[in-house]
Amino acid sequence: MNRTYDVIVLGAGSMGMAAGAFLAKQNARVLLIDAFDPPHANGSHHGDTRMIRHAYGEGKKYVPMVLRAQKLWEELEAETGKHLFERTGVLGLANIGSAFLEEEIISAKQFDLPLEILMAEEVRKRWPGITVSDEIMGAFEPSSGILYSEECIRAYRQVATQHGADLLTNTPAKSITYHADGVTVHTEKGDYHADKLIVTGGSWTSSLLKDLELPLQPFRKTVVWYEADEAMYGLGKFPSYFMDLPNDRFYGFPSIQGSGLKIGSHDAGRNIDPDRVNRLFGSEPDDDGDLGTVAQRFFPGVTNNRVRGQVCLVTWTPDHDFIIDRHPNHDHVLIVSACSAHGFKFASVVGEISAQLTLQGKTDFDLTPFALSRFVR
Repeated sequence: MNRTYDVIVLGAGSMGMAAGAFLAKQNARVLLIDAFDPPHANGSHHGDTRMIRHAYGEGKKYVPMVLRAQKLWEELEAETGKHLFERTGVLGLANIGSAFLEEEIISAKQFDLPLEILMAEEVRKRWPGITVSDEIMGAFEPSSGILYSEECIRAYRQVATQHGADLLTNTPAKSITYHADGVTVHTEKGDYHADKLIVTGGSWTSSLLKDLELPLQPFRKTVVWYEADEAMYGLGKFPSYFMDLPNDRFYGFPSIQGSGLKIGSHDAGRNIDPDRVNRLFGSEPDDDGDLGTVAQRFFPGVTNNRVRGQVCLVTWTPDHDFIIDRHPNHDHVLIVSACSAHGFKFASVVGEISAQLTLQGKTDFDLTPFALSRFVR
């Protein structure tokens, strides 16, 4: 393995692996460094599935990016022959007048996206597997669906290495030294040098960039798969879904080949140190308590029998928007992180953007909402 590169990507999870693939395809000499061996179960990309939505309740600023992301995921499927995307449709549920669904509706209108607005009676009729009260409305996006997250990582890993990228796994970075014309990343396996650096460290971003004192908070989160009636909840019968109620904010996926109905929550979770967190599901007394209550309340064909559960990490910014920006003191360092539990769907386009900023110095996307200056002077 070389010691000197054009670009080092520090963190080869979702954003990092995609960035490495786009850089390598443009003939850059790339080194991807990861503390584990991606895809793995120590970060934020495992658990089989992630949702991709186009009409975006988190803000219409995300819509151009997610539409580009969808195209890039489909191109990656064609390039690698891997099955990465499942068009399940996505059903959003919230109280009538919900600000989140209103923003989703505005996004759909502005970008001419298909979105069906459904009253509770229509929701119950179309999907007998969900019980909602009359004050709840639905917004169904038929063109959205599921990304097979670990397969996506494998696909970008395949592309990156086929185009000459080096991948250094099971190698945590100890520190970074900045030079006027490059960087040195120090690891237990030696020092590696590059003209430019992209930091995509997920929950480890703050520790990798101690000088910036970034206000990022990693959380320990759980997801659970519950035994479900396949006739109601199987793939093709039931959509991916999310619910945004004042006391119930959760999401999930249909049962895939008997996996069970998957449920996760959108609450903050438990604050953790990513180097010391207990990743064993069931090690905390409330690992599935709230999710089991949700399952019984809203899904009549789901039992209390847990098929499996998993622990993952998410990292939030104070405003829950991403960071995509250059280091304020080192222009040759790009920081891409803290995707606040809604970032995986964007990994393809963020990887492309990262390569563009690193190699060409610009992108066509407006990245103002993701500027580091909102947190760091």
